[in-house]
Amino acid sequence: MVKELPLRNELDERFKWDVQAIYQTEQGWEDDFQQVESQLQQVTDFQGKLAESADNLLAGLELIMEIQQVVSRLYVYAHLRKDENTLEQKYQAIYDRAQQLSNQVSSVTSFMVPEILTLTDEKVNDYIKTNQRLELYRHLLANILRQKDHYLSAEEERILAMVGDVTQGPANIFSMLNNADLVFPTIKDGSGEEIRVTHGRYINLMQSNERRVRKDAFQALYSKYNDYINTFATTLSTNIKSHVFYARARNYDSALEAALDDDNIPLQVYNNLISTVKDNLDPMYRYIALRKKILGLDQLRMYDIYAPLVKEIEMKIPFNEAKEIICKGLKPLGDEYISNLKEGFDSGWIDVYENKGKRSGAYSSGCYGVHPYVLLNYTDNLDNLFTLAHEMGHALHTFYANNNQPFVYSNYKIFVAEVASTLNETLLNNYLLENTDDKAKQRYLINHYLEQFRGTVFRQTMFAEFEKIIHEEVEKGIPLTPENLKEKYRQLNQIYYGPDIVLDQQIELEWARIPHFYYNFYVYKYATGFSAATALANKIMEDGTESLTKYLDFLKSGDKDYPINLLKKAGVDMTDPTPIEEAIGTFREYVDRLEELS
Repeated sequence: MVKELPLRNELDERFKWDVQAIYQTEQGWEDDFQQVESQLQQVTDFQGKLAESADNLLAGLELIMEIQQVVSRLYVYAHLRKDENTLEQKYQAIYDRAQQLSNQVSSVTSFMVPEILTLTDEKVNDYIKTNQRLELYRHLLANILRQKDHYLSAEEERILAMVGDVTQGPANIFSMLNNADLVFPTIKDGSGEEIRVTHGRYINLMQSNERRVRKDAFQALYSKYNDYINTFATTLSTNIKSHVFYARARNYDSALEAALDDDNIPLQVYNNLISTVKDNLDPMYRYIALRKKILGLDQLRMYDIYAPLVKEIEMKIPFNEAKEIICKGLKPLGDEYISNLKEGFDSGWIDVYENKGKRSGAYSSGCYGVHPYVLLNYTDNLDNLFTLAHEMGHALHTFYANNNQPFVYSNYKIFVAEVASTLNETLLNNYLLENTDDKAKQRYLINHYLEQFRGTVFRQTMFAEFEKIIHEEVEKGIPLTPENLKEKYRQLNQIYYGPDIVLDQQIELEWARIPHFYYNFYVYKYATGFSAATALANKIMEDGTESLTKYLDFLKSGDKDYPINLLKKAGVDMTDPTPIEEAIGTFREYVDRLEELS
């Protein structure tokens, strides 16, 4: 008899999130939806008048923020309901309505920034003196005005907006080709069964203990990218050209400068990341050599990168036990944090188990004025223990920001979004290592950390350098041909992986399958976030109270200052190489420990 997933109504209520904390009834959702629709006409009354006076500016901003707060609540309720059971048509319908309303609000309020840009810094200061309630919006206004030189006339902005659907083309084409049209060959798995290679199965196949399976999956996947390599090169090249077009249209010196300016990140942060990682590749090379030794291979190939070094540890960790372990592991974050964490565990924040129709994976979400929400599909193992710690890191960051900032500054930037989640995993890993004498478990935990670090810092930095190189090529007028892209990518793999690996020819094609290369200088944030989290975790474990106080202040700060400044106040200056060097120092120590245990 086949064991089916339970239906949603068959799950224990204790393990479901409390969505009614947002809206007790669906009529409440409808009432708010209609309220926003009625308020949109009030917003249009400010068009052309928003910057005329301090009172107009304040009233307009307050109305727009009120609307955005309600729309956020509508959207979050709808997407949580949809994700808990994607088979429920009713919730798919309200999700679609929430999305449409959000787009409508964005369109109606689009005049806000251009009208604020007609003001000078001096005029804004005068307005704040005239009406002191505008003081709340000082940072928001300063952030808009600092980019004044990069906004165009209203007509030119309208034309740029119209071009948006066209410049999205390359990313959409890549997505359809990569996810819908590519059909990969079949191979024999470890049991001799014929299976088709897919995106979803690929990493599992690359983690097979059987080398023949890894090699076959690797070659099967890249054979299909090779068949369409001219298309992938043209699509990526066109996408890069769109980034360069927008940067030049907005008077930036480079596409990189334009991308970083959204978060007010100095160029040296990006460049420091690449140079510092490349200056400290020796522990990565040692790890690669150790991987070759532990696997007992004469040659380490690119399809051996994900092969497990340690036999998977059977650790059955039920959800209630996972909560206890995490509370112990995160004890360095202090009594206040642990108290809030326990509240999250026991107060309807988390949707724990899989049910029929539930969205896969895990995430944290939330809206202002209500506690955060965490979606899991929990199974009783070590990976899910770390997933719970990770997502609760996001949730507590949101909790602290929402409870200490007004709505306008509650939504922290992506640049710092992975810090709290990664820091939790680092502390948990350290706790688990310190509290086991089992050598096999120690090896497993150390390897877990090393793989996470390799994938997030070294690999994402390599991606970041590749992005920088190919944008600079386009800016110089150099064509991004398949051969050009393959050559650049191969050279970077040789630099980052070192002498103890054989670069299979297929790895030259890897750039063709990475969706993040269409995200406009996004991947570096993974590496900087992981480095910052490692540095902060080390400070908290070593320094105690002072570093903890600074870290909690960071969590409470939301978006009230630029992300680079918030991290500086927490004790990590990402314009300086030191945090990255310190993080790699931790990686080096873990390599030492794995060598001793091997």
